Amino acid sequence: MSMKYNRQLPGPGELKEEYPLTPALAQLKARRDEEIREVFAGNSQKFLVVVGPCSADREDAVLEYVSRLAKLQEQVEDKLLLIPRVYTNKPRTTGAGYKGMLHQPSPDKAPDLLGGIIAIRRLHLRVMEESGLTAADEMLYPENRSYLDDVLSYEAVGARSVENQQHRLTASGMDIPVGMKNPTSGDLSVMLNSIQAAQSGHTFLYRGWDVTTTGNPLAHAILRGGVDKYGTCVPNYHYEDLMRLWELYQKRGLSFPAAVVDANHSNSDKQYKEQPRIVSEVLHSRRHSPDLQALVKGVMIESYLEEGCQPIEGERVYGKSITDPCLGWEDTQRLLLEMANRV
Repeated sequence: MSMKYNRQLPGPGELKEEYPLTPALAQLKARRDEEIREVFAGNSQKFLVVVGPCSADREDAVLEYVSRLAKLQEQVEDKLLLIPRVYTNKPRTTGAGYKGMLHQPSPDKAPDLLGGIIAIRRLHLRVMEESGLTAADEMLYPENRSYLDDVLSYEAVGARSVENQQHRLTASGMDIPVGMKNPTSGDLSVMLNSIQAAQSGHTFLYRGWDVTTTGNPLAHAILRGGVDKYGTCVPNYHYEDLMRLWELYQKRGLSFPAAVVDANHSNSDKQYKEQPRIVSEVLHSRRHSPDLQALVKGVMIESYLEEGCQPIEGERVYGKSITDPCLGWEDTQRLLLEMANRV
């Protein structure tokens, strides 16, 4: 047969026993979850910023980044709610290349999934312990999220996963905000179908169990731009795009209309230094319209210690992305402080 079974991995329960969430960290998460939930419910006027590396490629650099972010959170806590982007799964368009810490705890070594599930849980726990922040990750593999479901405060479903039934149904059983990205085509109806499915209850098969969910009212839109049939990036963060999404939400009658704007990917055409300009335009649009003030809850920014990106091969610069290019720390800090003055 074409599939080789290498070894059976420990289940989520076993891993949680070995790397437990302490009562203190559980309290921290409950407090953070409530703060974030209040933003999506419209009871808090704070602006969310999901910010961090394109991929969490090494523990030490991610922890240094998040520790810096925690100090900055103290300065902007009245206006911004910072959620570290600690993405441990990396989707690949062709299936080739670095797939994230889950697959390769060491980027330049062979895949090690046992080491990977340990590494990603340990990383998220250390983020909480050392920064007092709880993080976001991508739900690339719905069944694998069970290894992290007690530590995450935000999850995103990517552009290539948003049409997948298992992603939608799994999101319907989550008790934290889950952002549904528009697909790479840019089709908003696909994204809204996904949100509607996630906000509804379902019965389905999950990790060998017959499960029933009640629906997740905090499922919402992430606008990341699209690509047309010629391969040209088509952004969807402009005022007209945001107003169109607001109108579509009203027609659907979905709970808690909400959107987060991804300032990179097809919105920036991966020109990472465009992210501050895009964020600035989004903030301007919010100020111009009460509807958009209610709709746009935050932004996503790709940022790391050093700007740009680098290949995996050869000697690597500490804190520089090995996937998509990111803003450097100085630009990130400047941007977040400016945002706090404008929200």
